[in-house]
Amino acid sequence: MTLSEELKWRCFVNQTTYKDLAILDGEPINFYFGVDPSSDSMTIGNLASAMMVKHFINHGHHATLLVGGATALIGDPDGKTEERELKTQEEIDLNKAKIAAQYQIIFAGQPFEVVDNYDWFKDMGYLQFLREIGKHVPMRQMLSRDFVQSRLGEGSSGISYAEFSYSLIQGFDFLHLYREKGITLQLCGADQWGNSVAGVELIRRITGGSAHIWSTPLVINKATGIKFGKSEEGAIWLDPAKTSPTQFYQFWINIDDDSVEDLLKMFTLLDEPTISQLMIDHNTRRQDRLAQIKLAQEVTGLIHGQDNMHFAVSVTEFLTGNASIADADNRILDEVRRNLQSAKSTDNGSVIDALVSTGLASSNSEARRLMADNGISLNGNKVNRENFESSDFLNGRLLLRRGRAFKDSALVEI
Repeated sequence: MTLSEELKWRCFVNQTTYKDLAILDGEPINFYFGVDPSSDSMTIGNLASAMMVKHFINHGHHATLLVGGATALIGDPDGKTEERELKTQEEIDLNKAKIAAQYQIIFAGQPFEVVDNYDWFKDMGYLQFLREIGKHVPMRQMLSRDFVQSRLGEGSSGISYAEFSYSLIQGFDFLHLYREKGITLQLCGADQWGNSVAGVELIRRITGGSAHIWSTPLVINKATGIKFGKSEEGAIWLDPAKTSPTQFYQFWINIDDDSVEDLLKMFTLLDEPTISQLMIDHNTRRQDRLAQIKLAQEVTGLIHGQDNMHFAVSVTEFLTGNASIADADNRILDEVRRNLQSAKSTDNGSVIDALVSTGLASSNSEARRLMADNGISLNGNKVNRENFESSDFLNGRLLLRRGRAFKDSALVEI
């Protein structure tokens, strides 16, 4: 499969300046892809674009991965309704190191170079930037940007000169890399299209050369309609300190059936025959969630390693009731406590109190209604009595659940 064919099959085609996609199947192209270290971790939204980058590398194109130490000092205003709070240099330095480390994980075994745009901005003076860059950027082009219009509209918060100028800074990145490294292509997410166009325009106006953009679509959760990578609790991070490997694994295993095939294509390196057969098996017995399990294993293994992936699988076996909570060792119990609400009780304590204290019910009356509707279970067994019995506890613990989803569970210990 050629790169252009693979990008189409894997749902990585959005906007591009290329008129003929076959150029991707020819001579190696020098390209770059960047992440601003506005946080100390990438999210799975960033990972979607990074997976696309992996295919460009695998097909022989040359990758430069940028960490935006300079752009992070301002912050990308696109999609923001309020002015960003500026981060300190110390925060950005820490974030840069962590983003660069995540590049090493995602692209392990592949050839790439990491650069930091702070290196070419730190010694550039304001007048030099205005003369060499600002002079070539029409105000009409900048004012026409959607985010500028939204921030300048009636009742909006307005926009500072710093954030207004952000696209010039990112545009200069492309110009600098074009001059210094012969880079003619920027890969980006759909939300970076406007900033990338600024670079293409700068290259054309200043050098007379041509450069191009390839963007991947924003991934939308088909079940919720919101930007992929967000949950009720917030973003799904690649950093295990922010989203544990078990939480990460469970996010993927809970993907809806309508989305799982596309996400297998985008977030794994499994080939077309493998995914096609997996979906046949999955659709034959959807209750087994074969596609979700494979997706969760592949992505968790890529980001957190095989050992952490297997541990997440083990923890999930206990959370789902496929393994008895009585057999959980201390390490697994600690992880269960991290992922579930927990409560203390006695061997004849109140089930109602446990439901309310762990947030599985909002009140005593709701707890009793759920119980009357057969919506409450102990260790997978439906219960309609208001007090625990000593036989409910296995090694001094039990799993209390509302409904069928294991995320709506709590650990109760004596």
